Amino acid sequence: MRFRWDWLRPVVSAPYVPTIGPVHPSVLTEDLFTDTLIAASTDRWFLRYDKDIRWSDSKDETVLVEGIVHRPGQTLIPTLSRRGSGMVKVHLYGIEPDSAFVATELAQKLAAEHGAGKARIVRFLGPEAPDGRGTRIQLQDFRATVHPAPDGPVRPFDEWPAGAQGTFAAFADEMTADGFTFLYQQMRAGMVGPVLTAVLDGKVAGAIGPMEIRPDAIGTPQLMPQYFGVLQDYRGEGLGRLLWRAAMHWGQVNGAAYQLLQTEVRGPSDRLCRSEGLTSLGFTYWWQAS
Repeated sequence: MRFRWDWLRPVVSAPYVPTIGPVHPSVLTEDLFTDTLIAASTDRWFLRYDKDIRWSDSKDETVLVEGIVHRPGQTLIPTLSRRGSGMVKVHLYGIEPDSAFVATELAQKLAAEHGAGKARIVRFLGPEAPDGRGTRIQLQDFRATVHPAPDGPVRPFDEWPAGAQGTFAAFADEMTADGFTFLYQQMRAGMVGPVLTAVLDGKVAGAIGPMEIRPDAIGTPQLMPQYFGVLQDYRGEGLGRLLWRAAMHWGQVNGAAYQLLQTEVRGPSDRLCRSEGLTSLGFTYWWQAS
């Protein structure tokens, strides 16, 4: 099947494509949505511009093509993740009064059919929404503003002395919930790009990375999302902002055109990005269907 853009575009309030995530508004077309259907028919095949291709040999989440509902005013796109007990997510693009009810019934039905332990509805709000909630999609446009190198104790990990490098393991252990244990494994295996680190008192106190640029669906260079965190004892002193600005400088001087981020509304990263002037593109939020 193919999606009809005259049906889909009016109900897409935020630039988000199932299994792909946020995309730049300039590449948001029916082709991206159709690409996910092609990928679903090839047994966990990655699209060439999928950000998750950095982390795995196979795609964890695919579109359940047979469950798609596509009509004027309402498009429902279900996906299945095989991770853990499995999860069905129904991405709801719709303005019809019964859209949430229809999406919930579909999620429950498909979860039962595929033996998934969880079912979830994902919905979207535009950037102008006064009740924006969940996760905010933000755009950093490197062509719009100059990002100078900040002053401070931030360098690529491998440029620090061996003693400071040796403290990254303890940092990663403390920041496991933020993904740094996984990132450190990738670093040790030489699988990722540079990781910018802040060192204070002789130890790693914060990090952002990996710093990697990949082409988007139309070949525009995009700075990929990073793991980002500061140890609890060093928060509130501007270290996170310093790391952030160093990352933006790296992206700009290395040729990225933009970066897309997702931040928890009113969380620390959200407040930082808003204060740094990023553009809000909309919101995603979800609720459990079962």
